[in-house]
Amino acid sequence: MKTRSKRALSGIAVFVAALSAAVSAQAVIIGEEGDTFSLVAQDGYISTPEASSVYVWGYGVEGNGMQYPGPTLIVDQDDVVTVTLTNELTVPTSVVFPGQDGVSTSGGSAGLLTAEAAPSGGVVEYTFTASHPGTYLYHSGTQMEVQVDMGLFGALIVRPAAVGQAYDHVDSAYDREYLFLMSEMDPRIHWRAEAGMLDEWDDNIWWPVYWFINGRAAPDTMSANFASWLPTQPYNCLPRMHPGERILLRFISAGRDLHPFHTHGNNFNVIAQDGRLLQSGPGMGADLAYSDFTITVTPGGTADAIFEWTGEKLGWDIYGHAPEDPMEPNEYAPDHGKPLPVDLPDTKDITPGAFWSGSPFLGAMGALPPGQGALNLYGGFFYMWHSHKEKEMVNFDVFPGGLMTMLIVEHPSAPIP
Repeated sequence: MKTRSKRALSGIAVFVAALSAAVSAQAVIIGEEGDTFSLVAQDGYISTPEASSVYVWGYGVEGNGMQYPGPTLIVDQDDVVTVTLTNELTVPTSVVFPGQDGVSTSGGSAGLLTAEAAPSGGVVEYTFTASHPGTYLYHSGTQMEVQVDMGLFGALIVRPAAVGQAYDHVDSAYDREYLFLMSEMDPRIHWRAEAGMLDEWDDNIWWPVYWFINGRAAPDTMSANFASWLPTQPYNCLPRMHPGERILLRFISAGRDLHPFHTHGNNFNVIAQDGRLLQSGPGMGADLAYSDFTITVTPGGTADAIFEWTGEKLGWDIYGHAPEDPMEPNEYAPDHGKPLPVDLPDTKDITPGAFWSGSPFLGAMGALPPGQGALNLYGGFFYMWHSHKEKEMVNFDVFPGGLMTMLIVEHPSAPIP
């Protein structure tokens, strides 16, 4: 039995705008690793950036308390996975594992989709073989229109034998990976659940006003993993990369709404959907992959995409090189030594944004007005990644927020954990 666990915090901090809080990122998605997991369905509260809190239900690792979303479960291909669910809620609940074949259960009572754990202490055990590598969702299979909105869901990642690949083909190789588990919330369900009045909920009036990536709304998406002020929302989402690296984006749509997620800066290549490589036949690789700049994952579905950035064809040298200077790794050679095609105004004539380094060049720092700076420690290029639905860019009508984070393209010498 494997009982690995990944809970290390990264050591590099950058400051986020609104809160001036440390942010962190990692080359590998954090979560609970192994083949045997003990989850507990519990209640608790989460924080939202407009200074509110919401009563939720969530899965948590036994002994660690509830979290939103549930723990990311990371297993190896062909593992026989056992998940034991203990239910501390006052209603029956369960777990289903879409994309996993042959799930067997032990204990509990029959529900609509799977065995359910009785309220106040019921236990069910689920077992399956993780036959296919990929990105998956797990969630409650009981009264899903309520319990998924309440927070009973999480990510499941099945890793192939090849390290640094998402699937059994080199087309899925990556340098860094990031999870984008998207969800939404109508707090009126949560208010009724907290008051013990869920029997009065009319699902015809469902209208979400919160939107989350990995259980956080912006700008909290960019705060540190396991930030002390977000005790039940441990996972951040802050993709960082060097030019030329391949980053794997694991998209999951946990709710029932469509979330068109847009990546400024370049297109990505969608290489897999619902835990299956987009290939025309076995061993063909992602020959059916497609390029796009906005992805809309079907509710309950997943997609995997590879994103790369080098500054190719911008028409100017992103490093500010002179023609005789040496090339940087992965630099786009035709633009080497080409000057920035505009003259920047004097510092006194501009109002720089919070992430502006004072220089147009990657890794370079320039003059900034008093009080500006410190949010871009390594002179990176920032791109806002966000939902293309305007209403999903708020926290209960407070802008900006919701489904938004930043990509940071760092200079090749800048440290990224």
